[in-house]
Amino acid sequence: MQETAKQCKIDPFRVSNYSFNLRNMTWIPCLILLSIFFLSVSITSESFDAMEGEAFVVKCPKRNSLTFKWYHMEGNKTIPADEGARIHSSGRFLWFLPTAKEDSGYYTCVTQYSNNLTTHSRVSVMVYPYERDICFPSQIRYPKDTGTFISGRVVCPTIDNYENATLVHWYKDCKLLQGKKYFSWNKYLYIKAPVKTDEGYYTCQFTYTHSGNEYNVSATRLFVIKNISEPKSPQIIFPEDNDVIEVVLGAPVNISCKAFLGIGNQNVEVVTWDVGDLQAKYLDPLRFQEDYHRFSGTFKERYGEAVLRVTEVKQEDLQSNFTCVALNAKEYIMATVTLQESCEVNHHRTYMIIGFLILLVMIVLLIVFYHFFLIDIVLLYRKIFNPYTTKDDGKMYDAYVIYPTDATSKANFVDDFVHQILPDVLENKCGYKLCIYGREIFPGEDVANAIETRIQKSRRSIIILTPKLIHCKEFAYDQHIALHCALIQDDIKAIVLEMETNGDYKELQESLRYIIKQQGTIKWKKKYTAHPGYLNSKFWKHVRYHMPLRYKPSH
Repeated sequence: MQETAKQCKIDPFRVSNYSFNLRNMTWIPCLILLSIFFLSVSITSESFDAMEGEAFVVKCPKRNSLTFKWYHMEGNKTIPADEGARIHSSGRFLWFLPTAKEDSGYYTCVTQYSNNLTTHSRVSVMVYPYERDICFPSQIRYPKDTGTFISGRVVCPTIDNYENATLVHWYKDCKLLQGKKYFSWNKYLYIKAPVKTDEGYYTCQFTYTHSGNEYNVSATRLFVIKNISEPKSPQIIFPEDNDVIEVVLGAPVNISCKAFLGIGNQNVEVVTWDVGDLQAKYLDPLRFQEDYHRFSGTFKERYGEAVLRVTEVKQEDLQSNFTCVALNAKEYIMATVTLQESCEVNHHRTYMIIGFLILLVMIVLLIVFYHFFLIDIVLLYRKIFNPYTTKDDGKMYDAYVIYPTDATSKANFVDDFVHQILPDVLENKCGYKLCIYGREIFPGEDVANAIETRIQKSRRSIIILTPKLIHCKEFAYDQHIALHCALIQDDIKAIVLEMETNGDYKELQESLRYIIKQQGTIKWKKKYTAHPGYLNSKFWKHVRYHMPLRYKPSH
């Protein structure tokens, strides 16, 4: 093409100085060739400003080409496509990871199209040094001719070029923007009810991760309020602000927010949830998922609904604010709700506590009832059902009575008790069979052998405890046999009847003291003397309770 231009004697870069005679048709081929030459070597130019030490990406002005090649015009060095290099190319993009002051200069993007046409785009990059006292240099602004923006919305420039950009933070005059006046969503900052004082330069800052390394990125854009026909403000239909939602700890819950977003298609239609200070998309995805859908009403009203699904409600959620945010091109509004453990759960827990207390009281009452009325219950059962044992245990007597045989004057009552009162109550009224020494042993029998045999044939041993028995240094033979059976053989239980108050039992034989310690004694009191055979007295109830079931032969 250059040779053709020379043949036509035309300097393509000074063609404006020539005048052509249209009647001279020989110029026409030259003009055609010249136009093709201009297409093939056309040069465009753009400039970009960056801050030192940050990630920075430049996009080639040309697009829809087959190939892109980048050159540093100083020394005509090719920019490699190696992503590990600090400065590298990736198709249409030229990356600086991170920028340095010496990166300032001119770069060329060479593009080739399918028809083999080639274009050169010159890019100017200016890197400004980082200064401690200046948070964001005023030159770092996008674009140069800012124009005006939709009222209340500022977009973060170039963020779309960073695929894995993190949460955006916004600054104005080096101050972090916070409070309900500002709401950040994706790459946008929304200013609630903006006024003239809100105009100015807003800087977005985010983090870009590449090959495991994190880089800061910041970009500044001018915000100017634009007077346009205002759309309708969004309205949250439900929930209402400060609503309380009842939940069950450990169970899932869906929290829904529905909002009116305007009439007709909106430039911006968003309904979303924040939990605390985090947007739903930044929460733990195992516990929080957000579903969003838009729909239209009868008169082209636009609505949006966001459902926040919490797979498991935890205690920490009860202290968090759940905020629904609805926004359109005009403004955004919020409604905050809190979670509260369900009253039904609280009632259920209260019922459980009350039930537990009632059960505890019943158990205490049963224990008290058992302690004080067990004997009466057992005796009542025996009286009503008249139970018998039919198991042949080889016994002949229900009880063998052991008592001091050489009673003193004080023991006369004991002798009467053993031979008259005791048999009258237990044998005549209760149907038991007793073996009393001196009554069941017949003349001519071997006394020792007869005592041992009859004790072995008895189901109980009734020991009459008197001062004489306590102070007696040697037990009678029947006492030895009875204690031996009660302690060693454990097949004949002993019933100890204390006929007088005897104080302590230090002088008693150790084996008898052990039995008293284990099961106590049944005390006879003076008040029983008036009616010694009264069957329902406390004394006889205890005696009857410790007596065995009466034996009834099975045939």
